[in-house]
Amino acid sequence: MDFPIFQADFFGNRLLIALIAIVHVIINHSFAVGMMPLLTLMEWWSHRTGREDWDRLLYKILAVAFIVTTSLGALTGVGIWFSTSVVNPAAIGSLLRVFYWAWFSEWIVFVCEVVLIVIYFLTWKKMTGPRKTAHIRIGITLSVMSWLTMAIITAVLGFMMNPGAWPQQQDLLAGFNNPAYVPQLLFRTAAAMAMAGSLALALGAFFTSPRTALRKESVRTFAGWTLFWIVPMTIWSLVYYQAIPAEMAVNLPVAFGTQAWANQYDLLIKLTLAVGLIGVGLNLWALIKPARTWAFVWIVPFLCICLLVSQFERTRQFIRKPYVLAYYMYSNGARVQEAPYLAKTGLLANSAWAANRTITADNRVQAGRDVFLLACSRCHTLNGSNSITRNLSRLYPGQTWKPEAIDSYVRSIHGARPYMPPFPGTAAERAALAAYLAKLQTTSDQIPSNASISRN
Repeated sequence: MDFPIFQADFFGNRLLIALIAIVHVIINHSFAVGMMPLLTLMEWWSHRTGREDWDRLLYKILAVAFIVTTSLGALTGVGIWFSTSVVNPAAIGSLLRVFYWAWFSEWIVFVCEVVLIVIYFLTWKKMTGPRKTAHIRIGITLSVMSWLTMAIITAVLGFMMNPGAWPQQQDLLAGFNNPAYVPQLLFRTAAAMAMAGSLALALGAFFTSPRTALRKESVRTFAGWTLFWIVPMTIWSLVYYQAIPAEMAVNLPVAFGTQAWANQYDLLIKLTLAVGLIGVGLNLWALIKPARTWAFVWIVPFLCICLLVSQFERTRQFIRKPYVLAYYMYSNGARVQEAPYLAKTGLLANSAWAANRTITADNRVQAGRDVFLLACSRCHTLNGSNSITRNLSRLYPGQTWKPEAIDSYVRSIHGARPYMPPFPGTAAERAALAAYLAKLQTTSDQIPSNASISRN
């Protein structure tokens, strides 16, 4: 397949996908995967004990979850598909070929989940008395479906980092049962439960009156639920860490906080631990003294765990570089096995959308621009996020950007920055790229989002 390059030059393709994905994960984990079993369990308890005040509180929390998941959750879910498809269609196409039947199953499960959450919410006040048991069964089924959607997608995410036996076996089961799958699934399950507990803690405090028995009970119950799940979440995060390939683990200092913060890795770890301890401390305070603070304070544990999950997602997405699909496809969309062929024949010659298929003295700079789009634009922009011009300014401070120096750096870039893929083209294309980048010091350029260039 061959597609034009999409380039969000100000925002950056990488940041665009990351933000959409992080928002979706926070919504999916806290409002759906974790919240549905928590609400179902508490609905069963309130029905068994005859606590109608709890039933009303749970309905209000469910209403928030229903609105968020069916609006922003659905929008960001579609947004992930759209953004990844236009930014790196070769990677998505490869994943679809490997996980076709898994994704087919996930779409069926997802439709069932959407139907069930609509039924669960709209029938809450109607299915009362003897019919409450049937309503709880709907909640149980919804909880299972919510978890199954995550379970299937997590296999794909694990495959992208560590494909296991798939390079040799190359079938669905080999890709599905990758080494990172089970640890990541168990970690995400526990994290979703803890996130839901922290969210329910905040919503429960918001929907109840101060110093009432219901406020104290809800705060204590949801804090206890959160603390219970933090223990397995921590354990499985350590197990998941062990599943990261050693050559990717060396990317952690950069993955955790970008190249600019790589030398402050220890500080970032301490700050992350501090955020986690603040969240745990407030949950402990809620468990011991549920009525001794203001309602708005209970949003802090949820914000803390959202920050931790966001940091995890940013690190997970970056750590697998220089690959987008580990050991199979580089982050620029070039397949690993194609690298020798591209180095011999060139990127431009294999690009159906390239305006310049060959390089001459007259079109050298323009051809270099085409090479930049093909080889660099999925991670870099010209003037926005992860700007190539700012990177060159830091690399050559107060100096003239010489094409020869840039060419030499690009030639050895994978050795200097292991998370960056080796240059995928010919020496002539690398020289053209260097000429184009050097020209950016004195001449500004802008790339439209529909830049018409790609490679076969």
